[in-house]
Amino acid sequence: MVAPNFAPGKKIKKILIANRGEIALRIARACRESQIRSVAVFSAVDRRALHVRYADEAYLIGPAPARESYLAAEKMIEVARRTDCDAVHPGFGFLSENPTFAERCLDAGLIFIGPKPEAMRAVGDKLRARHLMKLVGVPILPGTDRPVCNLDEARVAAKEIGFPLLIKAAAGGGGKGMRLVTAEDEIELALAMAMSEAENAFGDKSVYLERALIGPRHVEIQILCDQHGERIYLGERECSIQRRHQKLIEEAPSPMMTDDLRRAMGEAALKAAEASDYTNAGTVEFLLDESRQFYFLEVNARIQVEHPVTEMVTGIDLVKAQIRIAEGEKLWIRQSDVRINGHAIECRICAEDPKANFAPCPGRVEKVKTPSGPGIRVDAGIHRHLDVPIHYDPMIAKVISWGGNRREAIERMRRALEEYRITGIITNIGFHQKVMYEPDFLAGRIDTSYVSRTLSHWGQEEYEELQRVAMIGASLVAYLEQRNRSMTGGERRRGSGSAWKWLGRRWALR
Repeated sequence: MVAPNFAPGKKIKKILIANRGEIALRIARACRESQIRSVAVFSAVDRRALHVRYADEAYLIGPAPARESYLAAEKMIEVARRTDCDAVHPGFGFLSENPTFAERCLDAGLIFIGPKPEAMRAVGDKLRARHLMKLVGVPILPGTDRPVCNLDEARVAAKEIGFPLLIKAAAGGGGKGMRLVTAEDEIELALAMAMSEAENAFGDKSVYLERALIGPRHVEIQILCDQHGERIYLGERECSIQRRHQKLIEEAPSPMMTDDLRRAMGEAALKAAEASDYTNAGTVEFLLDESRQFYFLEVNARIQVEHPVTEMVTGIDLVKAQIRIAEGEKLWIRQSDVRINGHAIECRICAEDPKANFAPCPGRVEKVKTPSGPGIRVDAGIHRHLDVPIHYDPMIAKVISWGGNRREAIERMRRALEEYRITGIITNIGFHQKVMYEPDFLAGRIDTSYVSRTLSHWGQEEYEELQRVAMIGASLVAYLEQRNRSMTGGERRRGSGSAWKWLGRRWALR
């Protein structure tokens, strides 16, 4: 039998952080400020990570592959038991939305800092979530109400829904198991690919069909729900700048938001929370079309990567709020108390090369110069001489700027990105700098196709120029080497040294 998710009045004294990187460090900092001891876990390649150094205790959990370390639920629980932890915080990713892991924590007498397993299952299954939203009146896009099992069913459903449409995995997210279909002759291949990817990623090949919006905005609502039935929303986050369904830049508030639309979306998010009996912090995600009609997308049953922008504009520490709610505390603020102050932007700093189709670029960090100053926050998991492994998500830091308005937040982000120096590995800092000056971004004209539409070939000109320079240089070196070989002995002695040094001397004599 599953134990209750909290014990009213019981204060948490020690938390196992079942994660890594900057989010593990973020949670450890919240623990320290709350006089709660923290226990970190790490894989073999993360021995020198910042979260390992910062936590009160740290334990090796397994080798580098996530399935043998950060996804090893029983190992996590064993460490928590051995170190007398009261609770487990899963962060985001890895085991954070795994209801079985949450159940195992509760069965072991540990407080799980997140929603109840039943709520996770209710919102984690996309078809079940669509059904719940339909029951309580939250707008959803036209689509199938049950899994599509074969090509014939997909073709029949597609005719009813219309094109364009999406084939989507029922048991997952992050863009995996998702294919856009614009015509009937594309269905067969797209269905096979979506089902195969869904089975590989989630162990479940179930998919469903849903009408696709072309170039919508992606806007999400942050919610807090206590164990006593009180629920509030903390405004929205604009997350439209993304690639392959992975967010790159987020901001709060959305540049296109109105008070009436915020209220409508916030109330819809609370309906979604009530329908699933949701508790703790979570995010209800929506798509908006050009007419500002919104449609339910999904619920993220955890803390989000982009939570700092909400913290910056509301003044509410979401990680501490998670802990207080898990302890059984009633919400200490009402909806009428929530205020949006200024504007915040977050840029995800990743070890990847935007000029090479955003390919991952692991390696050793040689030097780091972190930005600071008014309105700047950096959540990072790197330091000098740290090895960034290939085994996990390439995000290594987040830069967050705050300003009295959107323009000031952009100007401060520009400054912060100029100050940020990470050498030894390739990062996407240059990409973010490009966006901060791009006219459509400055005007708030953004949607989920922004990157592919505006910046898909960014950097190609620089690469072509570098290639031309390299070819000229290589030709010159080859020429000088050939010339040196053809010289007499005396000529070679007078022209001793490398070809490049010889060339430099010739230029110096001019």
